[in-house]
Amino acid sequence: MKLGLRLSVVLLAAVPLAGLRPVHAQLVGHGGPVRAIAVSVDGKTVLSGSFDTAAIRWSLVTESAEQVLRLHADAVNAVAFLDEARTATAGADGRIAIWTAGRQQPDRVFEGHTGPIVALAVSPDASTLASASWDRTVRLWSLSDGTSRVLEGHSQNVNGVAFTPDGQSLVSVGYDQTARAWRLADGTSEIHKLPAPLNAVAIAPDGEIVTGAADGRLRMMTADGKDSGNVAADATPIVALAISHDGALIAAAGIGGTVVIVDRKARSVLRTLVGPGIPVWSVAFLPDGATLLTGGADGKIGRWNALTGDAVGSNLLGTPADPLAAYAGDHGAEIFRACVACHTLADKEVQRAGPTLAGLYGRKIASLPGYRFSEALKAMDIVWTPETVSKLFEIGPNAYTPGTKMPEQHIGSAEDRRALTDFLARATSK
Repeated sequence: MKLGLRLSVVLLAAVPLAGLRPVHAQLVGHGGPVRAIAVSVDGKTVLSGSFDTAAIRWSLVTESAEQVLRLHADAVNAVAFLDEARTATAGADGRIAIWTAGRQQPDRVFEGHTGPIVALAVSPDASTLASASWDRTVRLWSLSDGTSRVLEGHSQNVNGVAFTPDGQSLVSVGYDQTARAWRLADGTSEIHKLPAPLNAVAIAPDGEIVTGAADGRLRMMTADGKDSGNVAADATPIVALAISHDGALIAAAGIGGTVVIVDRKARSVLRTLVGPGIPVWSVAFLPDGATLLTGGADGKIGRWNALTGDAVGSNLLGTPADPLAAYAGDHGAEIFRACVACHTLADKEVQRAGPTLAGLYGRKIASLPGYRFSEALKAMDIVWTPETVSKLFEIGPNAYTPGTKMPEQHIGSAEDRRALTDFLARATSK
């Protein structure tokens, strides 16, 4: 939500980023499912994108959010590192933003897709960005001048894209059950029909192509498109893939909430990482080839040792300190608990996906400096008071603040609404 109070769809006790324990803690800050994860070449920085419309740049050295990136009007479905300083984010709004670390606004925005963008890939020489979209096309974007060309041929949503190691070809996969190997020199493609709709693709350092399908299987092809094996990875559709930097391991995330680690050469399942039982939307290996990051529907980024199957630290709720511990027994604080995934109560805390609620009462809607609000909210004449916040949850955000991204939620009890607004008066005025 882009006002002063966004409740997370997932009810969980998120923690202030500044309070995370070093090295082994989860990365917590998104207010919705983590749809995409990318890791820098040196392994020190992570970029994540979420259904909450934000991307977050994280430092693995300090275990903190370095920057929250806001541009997209819908879910951020894909992220990528272009080099040490520059990153790319792409969303369901059909736009791609190019960012430089430390800058609040993107350097450039690419537009052209007419449907959600769901995957990005960077060429080996970092000159070209490829995007896959549900408008049934792949686009190639020049990172030097922003020009693009369109690769057409898929008959349904394009769900994944990856460059070959030599940079001469590109592989795209779609719901039309095809993997297409595009020769970038002339834009022609070889079409490989597979038995099931395809949701993801990754290419190993030796050029082998790995696809993840809706039937839960991984299918491998040689660089020239010949069938080279398959693995039954999960009973549910595979939605994300990652290959370790040495090419030894494949991580396949299933919509059912498990991540399967596969020995690529042996074509065998080594182990299954069992998390909290919620969907896992994204996976990425660190350069060490052993540490795997997973992004889940709970808005958290967890860490695993892919070699042993053990969680690194804890991937369960409740390990760090409760951010509302100081308000134990406060009924209003318990109602607010659903909000802490997105919002801080004090402006000294590292900002999460939503704006801070510090100084909420008396503030005009969509007026907080440094936060990107929608034009619809900026045009509204609402000042946040106990009465207006109560009204928001009495009639619902869609009716009270049309154009908001906040999930539709109501607090039916007048007593509960009053407890919440009283709590906010105490907690946000400090």
